[in-house]
Amino acid sequence: MNRRTFAQAAACASVLASAGLPRVFAQAAVPDEGIDYRVLREPVPTSSPGKIEVLEFFWYACPHCYQLEPHLGRWKPSLGPDVAFKRIHVAFRGDTHQKIFYTLEALGRAEALTAKVFEEIHQRNNPLTGLPEVLDWAKRQGLDLPKFEAAWNSFGVQTQQKRANALVAGYRIEGVPTFGINGRYVASPAMVGGSHTRALQIVDFLIAQERKTKR
Repeated sequence: MNRRTFAQAAACASVLASAGLPRVFAQAAVPDEGIDYRVLREPVPTSSPGKIEVLEFFWYACPHCYQLEPHLGRWKPSLGPDVAFKRIHVAFRGDTHQKIFYTLEALGRAEALTAKVFEEIHQRNNPLTGLPEVLDWAKRQGLDLPKFEAAWNSFGVQTQQKRANALVAGYRIEGVPTFGINGRYVASPAMVGGSHTRALQIVDFLIAQERKTKR
């Protein structure tokens, strides 16, 4: 699909705005399928009944994921009650970081401590590639180490890892950060020249598209 002209984009502004998109996005170039986002040939089952499911595929060691964090922090509160946002940690270069995330999830601490993991890796230059380093970090966060190790080795964490890997395969994720939208679409900063802001605008556009299908 070719890029829309500026006049065409302007003509679409009121339509996009009525769909609940930010005015700044309504004035931007209208997203092009195959350029700004892609449609999955085979939809992926979702696990958020009655909601539009948005998945962020990420990796703690990824500098681009780390740079996306403040943008996500400003964007997530704008999501409507009909949207379920979830993080999916990929298993790139081993599964240690993936296990950290799902162990923290099992302990109910992922939301509170994910920023701390990013900071440990990207600010303190501690790669957290081995269990001794991970346990030292967990201790410094005030976590109960026996409970942490029990969760680390649990069947529940292993199950979450397998589910994450299945979603990575289903969405055909090759790099991060990448967003999966309601089992149907994929968008990422890499697809729009590295712009985190533009990528989130694309996600907003695709959420609005999904809302139309529910009317």
